Amino acid sequence: MTETSADAPSLTERTRTVAAGAPVVAAAFLRDVTAFVLGEDAVLLVAETGEAQRVPVHGGAILCAASDGAQVITGGDDGRVMATDARGAAGLIAADAKHRWIDAVAAGPNGALAWSAGKDAFVRSRKGEERCLSVASTVGGLAFAPKGLRLAIAHYNGVTLWFPNAQAPAETLEWKGYHAGVTISPDGRYLVSAMQEPALHGWRLADGKHMRMTGYTAKVHAMDWSADGEELATSGADQLVLWPFRGKDGPMGKGPRLLAPMDQQVCAVACHPKEPVAAVGYENGLTLLIRLEDGAEVVAKHPGGGAVRALAWNKRGTQLAFGTEEGEAGIVVL
Repeated sequence: MTETSADAPSLTERTRTVAAGAPVVAAAFLRDVTAFVLGEDAVLLVAETGEAQRVPVHGGAILCAASDGAQVITGGDDGRVMATDARGAAGLIAADAKHRWIDAVAAGPNGALAWSAGKDAFVRSRKGEERCLSVASTVGGLAFAPKGLRLAIAHYNGVTLWFPNAQAPAETLEWKGYHAGVTISPDGRYLVSAMQEPALHGWRLADGKHMRMTGYTAKVHAMDWSADGEELATSGADQLVLWPFRGKDGPMGKGPRLLAPMDQQVCAVACHPKEPVAAVGYENGLTLLIRLEDGAEVVAKHPGGGAVRALAWNKRGTQLAFGTEEGEAGIVVL
């Protein structure tokens, strides 16, 4: 830990610890209930009173998760897509006919959901209408555009943009290599993918202009947009990487800002929903709150418990949930 972080103020006395009992792979807030997605079989729901409910949802490993604030959507190696709400009611969204793994899920606007199995991406509207699109290779990631029913599908050699309700063919943004994750800026102007190698690649959607975003020491597993949508926070280095998306050119010709350097890799990031603050989790279990304006640090969790794999803010930004690969979990009340 750097000297600055060692001397940083701490919020650990405000943490409600949670006995997850298994590795935590994702977290989400369902109104006043915190959902911890476990690596095997179940979602753990924790009420504000501390009462915990373990909800079985899959018959094996849980491979991916997303949330729309009302439910948490999970995909498993049992070929099922499940939705779990704050009361613990779990319902089947889909079961893959070929029993393939569900590799990615996404929650979109107006109640839309998406998931993938192999080369196939599926979208279901709030009304239950379902569409499927096959792409060139196994899907690496899914992301909805902030407005309208448009889905980005990451795969080998590019990202496909698909309007499920339109008759027009899908558009593919090409770039060689495997694209293992994807995100779209809150204003809908930029798309960024995480490559299999230590790099990002971006496009300006208005004209398809490329943005090469390199310099990482590890593969980027986590990406999140700042509250104002003007910076993209990522893992992939031993410090928080912040790419600028102000102005009409985004990060083209610009380098990222680097905050909170450690001797550990960043493996999880979650930006505060209202303020210029990011929660950053490291491989050794340390979790910091970092003020993006000046890099000031506050300790939310001390090292230990394995790598931080899950970080999530509630809608108001008054609580932060964390979970690690060794089953340490908690809720920091701000």
